[in-house]
Amino acid sequence: MNFEQNFTQLQKQQQQLTMTPQLQQSIQMLQYNRKDLVDFLKQKSLENPFISISVKSTTKSQGTSTQKYNSNQSHLNQTTTGSIWDTLATSSTTSLYAALLEQIYLSFRDTALRDLVIWLAQYIDNNGYLTLSLDEAIKLTQAEPFQLLDALTLLQQLEPAGVGARNLQECLMLQTERNNQAPNLAYLILEEEFEAFANRKWEHIAKRYAISLSDVQEVSDFVKTLTPHPGAIFSSTPTQYIRPDLSVKIDDEGQIVVRSVKSGLPVIVFQKEYYEELTAIKDKEVSTFIHDKQSEYEWLKKSLMHREESILRIGIAIVNAQKEFFLSEDHPIQSLTLKKIADELDIHESTVSRAVNGKYLTTEFGIFELKHFFTNALVTSSEEGEGSISSNQIKKKIQLIIQNEDTKKPLSDQKLVDLLKKGGIEISRRTVTKYREALFIPSSPKRKRFD
Repeated sequence: MNFEQNFTQLQKQQQQLTMTPQLQQSIQMLQYNRKDLVDFLKQKSLENPFISISVKSTTKSQGTSTQKYNSNQSHLNQTTTGSIWDTLATSSTTSLYAALLEQIYLSFRDTALRDLVIWLAQYIDNNGYLTLSLDEAIKLTQAEPFQLLDALTLLQQLEPAGVGARNLQECLMLQTERNNQAPNLAYLILEEEFEAFANRKWEHIAKRYAISLSDVQEVSDFVKTLTPHPGAIFSSTPTQYIRPDLSVKIDDEGQIVVRSVKSGLPVIVFQKEYYEELTAIKDKEVSTFIHDKQSEYEWLKKSLMHREESILRIGIAIVNAQKEFFLSEDHPIQSLTLKKIADELDIHESTVSRAVNGKYLTTEFGIFELKHFFTNALVTSSEEGEGSISSNQIKKKIQLIIQNEDTKKPLSDQKLVDLLKKGGIEISRRTVTKYREALFIPSSPKRKRFD
C-alpha cells in the first residue's frame, strides 16, 4: 500500500479512533505552512538526537521540482528550474514612539516644556492619536493648563502629520494645515462643519460658504488623500515574510509552468556519526531507543516528501482548473470546489483542504493563497441555457458596471440587480450589497459627485 492509500485509509478510520501518532504527525505536516513546519521539525530535532534541521536558502544552484502544464494540450511535462524569492509582507519595525522621541530630542531644547512633550508622547497609540484628555494630563502631571497646551502644540508639529490628534476631526485638520495643496476652505469646513461634511450634507455647506457643490466635491477629494491613521506607517511587530510554496510563470511557448519552491523549505538530516556511536553500545534499552528514533526520522523524512508532492500535485490541478486566471489579463476565477479537485486526484476532500491551508502561490502579477482559487458556483441563465459563475466573477461584473456608471447619477443596488439579471445573473439585492461592500465600494449616495 502506498503512502496516499495509507493516508486515505487513515481518514476513513478516523471515527474508529485508530489513528497512530505518526499518522497524526503526517496530517499536521501537510496542514502546516512553512513557518509552522520549520518550528515543528525543530522541536522534533530537540527530541531526537539523530535529527538535524536546515532551511534551504535562495540560490541559483538549488533546483525546484516543477511540472509544466501546456495550455494547448492536456498532458503535463516534468522540468527543473531555479528557485525564486521570498515576498515581504510587512516592513517597518521602527516604533512610532521611538520616532517621536528622536524628533523631540533633535528639535527642542532641554527644558521643562520638552519634558512635558516627552511625557505626552507616551500616550500616543499606534494610530498616532493621544489617548488621554488635557484634563487627565493636568491631574497626572500637576502642570498648568497652558503648559500642557503648549506641549501638545509642539507634539502635533512632529511627523507624521496628524500625530497627537485627539479625534479624527483634529487629525484631518492637522494634516490639512500643513498641506500646501489643500483647497482654500478645506480647513474651515473641517473645523466648523465636520459632521455635516461627513454626512454629505453638501448643499448646506455650499450655501453657508457661498460656494458651488463642485467646490465641496474638491474638498472631499482632497480629504480622501489624507489618512485617518497617521501612525500606522510604523509597526512594532517583527518583519514577516510570505514564503510561497509554488510559483507559476508563462514560458516563451505559452505554457504554464508550476514550480515547487525549494527556498525556505526545511531539510531533515540524519546524524550518522552519533548513530554509529550509539550502535556500538551493546545494551537492550539503548538498542530500543536507537530503533525508535531512527524509525521516527524515516517517517518524518517520508512525510516531508509526501507533503511537498501533495502540495505540488494539488497545485497543478488547481492551475489546470483555473488556467484562464493565469492566461487572461482580467484574471477570471472559475467556480471550483475542494471536492472537484479531490475527485480528480482520487484523494480525500480533507486532504485538499489541509494542503491549501496557509499555502501560497506566486505569479508575475501577485501572490495568492491557494484557497483563493476555490469558490462556490451560482447558477445563471441565458439564451444559450443554464451555466455557472463564481462569486468572484460577479464581483468583477459589479465593479465594472460601477466603474462605467454616471457619477452624477450612481446606480442603486437594486439597479445593479436589474442590470445583472439582464446579463443572465439572478441574485438578490442583499447579495449585491454584500458583494459591493466586500469590494469597499460605498453606496450610491456616497458615490455621487458634483464636478
